[in-house]
Amino acid sequence: MLIALSQLTTGPDPAKNLDLIEEQARRAADAGARVVVLPEAAMACFGTKLAPLAEPLDGPWANRVREIAEAAGIVVVAGMFTPAEDGRVTNTLLATGPGVEATYDKIHLYDAFGFAESKGVAPGTRVVTIDVEGVRLGLATCYDVRFPELFRAHADAGAVGTLLPASWGAGPGKREQWELLVRARALDATVWVAAVDQADPAASGITVSGTAPTGIGHSMLVGPDGTVRESLGAEPGLIVAELDVPEVDRVREKTSVLANRRLGREDAGITYPK
Repeated sequence: MLIALSQLTTGPDPAKNLDLIEEQARRAADAGARVVVLPEAAMACFGTKLAPLAEPLDGPWANRVREIAEAAGIVVVAGMFTPAEDGRVTNTLLATGPGVEATYDKIHLYDAFGFAESKGVAPGTRVVTIDVEGVRLGLATCYDVRFPELFRAHADAGAVGTLLPASWGAGPGKREQWELLVRARALDATVWVAAVDQADPAASGITVSGTAPTGIGHSMLVGPDGTVRESLGAEPGLIVAELDVPEVDRVREKTSVLANRRLGREDAGITYPK
């Protein structure tokens, strides 16, 4: 199955960002991709006041993404913000298109490296997978990549890949961590990982300030053996590449980390300290 990874830089205006999403969806569909994955915060970049922009899942922004996916005949996965009951927002992935309608709310919030996402964002609680033409894929967002149990949960649910939109924070060593973590999660769970970051704003001549994570680029498609198959630099770009579903079984026959694990398996007879 062909999959597209769309690395772009979104701004604070949700309407203008929809134009970017439409362009990328058309390009991906024209290239034969069945799924196009856009970054976290595709609705509006971090550093923007999110609460006034947040919309429900049946609001105009999400409905426009649905129209774009339907017109292009492709599944679109894009990050948006929805209102939470406590006055915060939820960092939500919308997955919509032919045969697919699902949402994932980011479970692990980025309270690290001087940024406190939880001040304005409420955490999700559900592990979510989608089926695209018979291929099961898990959904995760950015900081989730530091928590291998979510990716293993995708594998346990039958997923052969995880779609990972992100808006990665810049800083010393952060690119190295991004690349290491994405490859490690693919190998941990023996799944494909499509990691799609916001492009580095500086690569497009955009100056940012503050600690908000606005992306560093370097999106990549990583195979279930942890090797990078396709990657981008810091600037905006589009990857269209083959996600080889049978390769997952071949790798799992050789690297039996899921079958051999003891912790985290309900049938292992191991109790955890409280």
